[in-house]
Amino acid sequence: MTTLLHIDASARSGLSGRDPHGSHTRRLSARFVEQWRQHLPNTEIIYRDVGQHPPAPVSGAWIHAAFTPDQQREPWMHDVLRQSDELVDELIRADIIVAGVPMYNFGPPAQFKAYIDNIVRVGRTFGFDRSHAGEPYWPLLADMGKRLIILSSRGDYGYDKGGRISARNHVEPAVQTAFGYIGITKSHCIAVEYDEFADERLAASIRQAENEVDDLVNRLTKNSAR
Repeated sequence: MTTLLHIDASARSGLSGRDPHGSHTRRLSARFVEQWRQHLPNTEIIYRDVGQHPPAPVSGAWIHAAFTPDQQREPWMHDVLRQSDELVDELIRADIIVAGVPMYNFGPPAQFKAYIDNIVRVGRTFGFDRSHAGEPYWPLLADMGKRLIILSSRGDYGYDKGGRISARNHVEPAVQTAFGYIGITKSHCIAVEYDEFADERLAASIRQAENEVDDLVNRLTKNSAR
Protein backbone atom coordinates (compact mmCIF):
# COMPACT_ATOMS: atom_id res chain seq x y z
CA MET A 1 0.00 0.00 0.00
CA THR A 2 1.23 3.48 -0.89
CA THR A 3 1.74 6.01 1.89
CA LEU A 4 1.38 9.71 1.08
CA LEU A 5 2.66 12.43 3.39
CA HIS A 6 0.67 15.64 2.87
CA ILE A 7 2.33 18.78 4.26
CA ASP A 8 0.89 22.30 4.22
CA ALA A 9 3.10 25.26 5.10
CA SER A 10 0.96 28.29 4.27
CA ALA A 11 0.16 30.74 7.06
CA ARG A 12 -3.32 31.00 5.52
CA SER A 13 -5.73 28.40 6.87
CA GLY A 14 -8.29 28.23 4.05
CA LEU A 15 -8.26 27.25 0.39
CA SER A 16 -8.37 29.80 -2.41
CA GLY A 17 -11.53 29.60 -4.47
CA ARG A 18 -13.45 28.37 -1.43
CA ASP A 19 -12.50 30.48 1.58
CA PRO A 20 -11.89 34.25 1.82
CA HIS A 21 -8.15 34.97 1.54
CA GLY A 22 -7.52 31.24 1.13
CA SER A 23 -4.20 29.66 0.21
CA HIS A 24 -3.29 28.64 -3.34
CA THR A 25 -0.82 26.02 -2.11
CA ARG A 26 -3.42 24.44 0.18
CA ARG A 27 -5.79 24.42 -2.78
CA LEU A 28 -3.24 22.59 -4.94
CA SER A 29 -2.15 20.12 -2.26
CA ALA A 30 -5.77 19.30 -1.36
CA ARG A 31 -6.53 18.74 -5.05
CA PHE A 32 -3.48 16.48 -5.42
CA VAL A 33 -4.55 14.32 -2.48
CA GLU A 34 -8.19 14.20 -3.59
CA GLN A 35 -7.22 13.15 -7.11
CA TRP A 36 -4.77 10.59 -5.76
CA ARG A 37 -7.45 9.04 -3.55
CA GLN A 38 -9.75 8.69 -6.54
CA HIS A 39 -7.11 6.64 -8.33
CA LEU A 40 -5.72 4.76 -5.32
CA PRO A 41 -8.36 4.81 -2.54
CA ASN A 42 -6.39 2.47 -0.30
CA THR A 43 -3.52 4.94 0.05
CA GLU A 44 -2.53 5.78 3.62
CA ILE A 45 -2.59 9.56 4.08
CA ILE A 46 -0.47 11.25 6.76
CA TYR A 47 -1.28 14.94 7.20
CA ARG A 48 1.01 17.51 8.77
CA ASP A 49 0.04 21.21 8.89
CA VAL A 50 3.27 23.02 9.69
CA GLY A 51 1.76 26.33 8.61
CA GLN A 52 -0.71 26.35 11.48
CA HIS A 53 1.30 24.14 13.84
CA PRO A 54 5.00 24.74 13.12
CA PRO A 55 7.67 22.51 14.63
CA ALA A 56 9.86 24.04 17.29
CA PRO A 57 12.96 25.64 15.76
CA VAL A 58 16.31 24.00 16.30
CA SER A 59 17.97 25.08 19.55
CA GLY A 60 21.36 24.55 21.13
CA ALA A 61 19.89 21.76 23.25
CA TRP A 62 18.46 20.12 20.11
CA ILE A 63 21.86 20.17 18.40
CA HIS A 64 23.56 18.77 21.49
CA ALA A 65 21.02 15.95 21.68
CA ALA A 66 21.03 15.15 17.95
CA PHE A 67 24.83 14.82 17.81
CA THR A 68 24.98 12.65 20.93
CA PRO A 69 24.89 8.91 20.05
CA ASP A 70 21.49 7.44 20.87
CA GLN A 71 22.80 5.03 23.50
CA GLN A 72 24.53 7.90 25.31
CA ARG A 73 21.58 10.31 25.39
CA GLU A 74 20.18 11.50 28.68
CA PRO A 75 16.37 11.51 29.21
CA TRP A 76 16.07 15.22 28.47
CA MET A 77 17.72 14.68 25.10
CA HIS A 78 15.05 12.20 24.05
CA ASP A 79 12.43 14.75 25.13
CA VAL A 80 14.04 17.50 23.05
CA LEU A 81 14.14 15.25 19.96
CA ARG A 82 10.67 13.73 20.35
CA GLN A 83 8.95 15.96 17.80
CA SER A 84 11.82 15.60 15.34
CA ASP A 85 11.60 11.83 15.70
CA GLU A 86 7.88 11.94 14.90
CA LEU A 87 8.51 14.00 11.78
CA VAL A 88 11.34 11.75 10.63
CA ASP A 89 9.24 8.62 11.26
CA GLU A 90 6.46 10.06 9.06
CA LEU A 91 8.92 10.88 6.32
CA ILE A 92 10.47 7.41 6.39
CA ARG A 93 7.01 5.80 6.13
CA ALA A 94 6.02 7.92 3.13
CA ASP A 95 6.41 6.94 -0.51
CA ILE A 96 5.08 10.27 -1.81
CA ILE A 97 5.68 13.62 -0.09
CA VAL A 98 3.28 16.38 -1.22
CA ALA A 99 4.38 19.74 0.16
CA GLY A 100 2.42 22.96 -0.27
CA VAL A 101 5.16 25.59 0.11
CA PRO A 102 4.32 29.21 -0.80
CA MET A 103 7.00 31.76 -1.56
CA TYR A 104 7.49 34.27 1.26
CA ASN A 105 10.07 36.93 0.43
CA PHE A 106 11.71 34.71 -2.18
CA GLY A 107 12.08 31.64 0.05
CA PRO A 108 10.01 29.04 1.94
CA PRO A 109 7.99 30.10 4.99
CA ALA A 110 9.87 30.00 8.30
CA GLN A 111 7.47 27.25 9.40
CA PHE A 112 8.65 24.98 6.60
CA LYS A 113 12.29 25.82 7.24
CA ALA A 114 11.74 24.66 10.84
CA TYR A 115 10.30 21.42 9.42
CA ILE A 116 13.37 20.90 7.23
CA ASP A 117 15.69 21.58 10.17
CA ASN A 118 13.88 18.88 12.15
CA ILE A 119 14.03 16.19 9.46
CA VAL A 120 17.61 16.70 8.31
CA ARG A 121 18.94 14.63 11.20
CA VAL A 122 22.37 13.12 11.64
CA GLY A 123 22.07 9.38 12.20
CA ARG A 124 18.45 9.30 11.05
CA THR A 125 18.26 10.84 7.58
CA PHE A 126 21.94 11.43 6.83
CA GLY A 127 25.15 9.86 8.01
CA PHE A 128 28.31 11.64 9.07
CA ASP A 129 31.82 10.38 9.79
CA ARG A 130 34.61 12.95 9.90
CA SER A 131 37.22 10.17 9.76
CA HIS A 132 35.88 8.93 6.42
CA ALA A 133 38.50 9.24 3.68
CA GLY A 134 36.02 10.49 1.09
CA GLU A 135 32.80 12.48 1.49
CA PRO A 136 31.99 12.54 5.25
CA TYR A 137 28.23 12.92 4.64
CA TRP A 138 25.89 10.44 2.97
CA PRO A 139 22.09 10.18 2.57
CA LEU A 140 20.22 7.53 4.53
CA LEU A 141 16.93 7.71 2.59
CA ALA A 142 18.40 7.05 -0.84
CA ASP A 143 17.19 4.14 -3.00
CA MET A 144 13.84 3.98 -1.19
CA GLY A 145 11.84 5.17 -4.19
CA LYS A 146 10.52 8.25 -2.42
CA ARG A 147 9.19 11.12 -4.53
CA LEU A 148 8.74 14.77 -3.58
CA ILE A 149 6.01 17.02 -5.00
CA ILE A 150 6.48 20.77 -4.36
CA LEU A 151 3.34 22.85 -4.88
CA SER A 152 4.09 26.56 -4.61
CA SER A 153 2.58 29.99 -5.22
CA ARG A 154 4.17 33.34 -5.97
CA GLY A 155 3.01 36.94 -5.97
CA ASP A 156 4.97 37.92 -9.07
CA TYR A 157 5.69 35.89 -12.23
CA GLY A 158 8.71 34.58 -14.08
CA TYR A 159 10.30 32.58 -11.27
CA ASP A 160 10.60 29.30 -13.20
CA LYS A 161 13.92 28.29 -14.77
CA GLY A 162 14.75 30.71 -17.55
CA GLY A 163 12.14 33.20 -16.35
CA ARG A 164 12.65 36.93 -15.94
CA ILE A 165 13.39 36.68 -12.20
CA SER A 166 14.31 33.02 -11.81
CA ALA A 167 17.44 33.96 -9.85
CA ARG A 168 15.21 35.24 -7.04
CA ASN A 169 13.46 31.89 -6.59
CA HIS A 170 14.82 30.25 -3.44
CA VAL A 171 11.81 28.00 -2.77
CA GLU A 172 12.07 24.93 -4.98
CA PRO A 173 15.89 24.98 -5.14
CA ALA A 174 16.18 25.18 -1.34
CA VAL A 175 13.62 22.45 -0.72
CA GLN A 176 15.09 20.16 -3.38
CA THR A 177 18.58 20.67 -1.97
CA ALA A 178 17.54 19.72 1.57
CA PHE A 179 15.53 16.66 0.51
CA GLY A 180 18.20 15.62 -1.98
CA TYR A 181 20.80 15.78 0.79
CA ILE A 182 18.96 13.04 2.69
CA GLY A 183 18.40 10.95 -0.44
CA ILE A 184 15.05 12.09 -1.88
CA THR A 185 16.12 13.23 -5.33
CA LYS A 186 13.05 12.57 -7.48
CA SER A 187 10.87 15.67 -7.46
CA HIS A 188 8.18 17.54 -9.37
CA CYS A 189 7.32 21.24 -9.08
CA ILE A 190 4.08 23.07 -9.89
CA ALA A 191 3.35 26.68 -8.99
CA VAL A 192 0.71 29.39 -9.21
CA GLU A 193 1.97 32.84 -10.19
CA TYR A 194 0.51 36.37 -10.51
CA ASP A 195 -1.14 36.29 -7.07
CA GLU A 196 -0.47 39.98 -6.39
CA PHE A 197 -2.00 40.95 -9.74
CA ALA A 198 -5.34 39.28 -8.90
CA ASP A 199 -6.55 39.39 -12.51
CA GLU A 200 -7.17 36.98 -15.37
CA ARG A 201 -3.48 36.08 -15.39
CA LEU A 202 -3.85 34.70 -11.87
CA ALA A 203 -7.00 32.80 -12.83
CA ALA A 204 -5.23 31.31 -15.86
CA SER A 205 -2.21 30.36 -13.74
CA ILE A 206 -4.44 28.57 -11.24
CA ARG A 207 -6.19 26.65 -14.03
CA GLN A 208 -2.86 25.65 -15.52
CA ALA A 209 -1.47 24.54 -12.14
CA GLU A 210 -4.59 22.46 -11.42
CA ASN A 211 -4.33 20.80 -14.82
CA GLU A 212 -0.66 20.04 -14.16
CA VAL A 213 -1.59 18.54 -10.77
CA ASP A 214 -4.19 16.29 -12.41
CA ASP A 215 -1.76 15.18 -15.12
CA LEU A 216 0.97 14.46 -12.57
CA VAL A 217 -1.37 12.41 -10.39
CA ASN A 218 -2.47 10.41 -13.44
CA ARG A 219 1.12 9.59 -14.35
CA LEU A 220 2.27 8.73 -10.84
CA THR A 221 -0.74 6.63 -9.88
CA LYS A 222 -0.40 4.56 -13.07
CA ASN A 223 3.15 3.72 -12.05
CA SER A 224 2.12 3.01 -8.44
CA ALA A 225 -0.69 0.69 -9.55
CA ARG A 226 1.66 -1.54 -11.54
